[in-house]
Amino acid sequence: MQGEMRVFFLVPARDGSMVESKVRELESMGYPYVVVCGADVSLPGVVHRTPIGKWDAINFGSRLVPQDADIVAINDVDTTIHDLGRALEMARRCDLVYCAVDTGGGPQASFYAFADPIRARLNLFASGELMVIRKGTFEELLPIPPCMAEDSYLLFKAMELKRRVGFCRDAHVTTSRTKTAAEEVAYKERTTLGILQALDHSRPPLAIRLFYRVLPLFAIPLTLLGTKGNAWAKGMLRAVRLHAERSDRTRF
Repeated sequence: MQGEMRVFFLVPARDGSMVESKVRELESMGYPYVVVCGADVSLPGVVHRTPIGKWDAINFGSRLVPQDADIVAINDVDTTIHDLGRALEMARRCDLVYCAVDTGGGPQASFYAFADPIRARLNLFASGELMVIRKGTFEELLPIPPCMAEDSYLLFKAMELKRRVGFCRDAHVTTSRTKTAAEEVAYKERTTLGILQALDHSRPPLAIRLFYRVLPLFAIPLTLLGTKGNAWAKGMLRAVRLHAERSDRTRF
């Protein structure tokens, strides 16, 4: 892909609380966009969609991506973007790029410090706060099935289709996430359950599928890392149990 790439932003927003600031950011950057918002907000580029989930907002918003776009950038509404050009440069050799997340502290900051060096070598999960996807690849990955980790579904499905994927640590977003161990348990349960749901609908490389098959074995040593590690382990193990229970119910 030579020359300047035409980038279009697709922003899911469950409510209208952060929409105005995101619109200002994208307009200052000069990129066209659509915000699919669960609230009826009267702002340019914002369309209303009853909130079902980010997967549904992305599916709906995909219809509004211009035909001449080269890149679809999926971006969470509650983030600020830094060094987007690094991700776009990586997109010249990758079909899907997901970017780093800076939470400014809290349990998630420690988790990313632990996980990001691993993700630089093995794409275990995506960060949907900012993803840069070639438009042709984006269309191949749709529709996203009902899933709480639509970002990891997109990553896993891209790998299943043998598309080139990459983690860009140089481009990142700043945002706010969990502050307490209790919040981190709930967050880790939700995100891990979403990843397991994503695996129900995709077949990434065997190493990734095997990792999640034996996830409880990896979760247990995390308890040695203190309060944060205990929160990660507890959330992961809860997700594994809940996913197994739901899978058992669907067999009857």
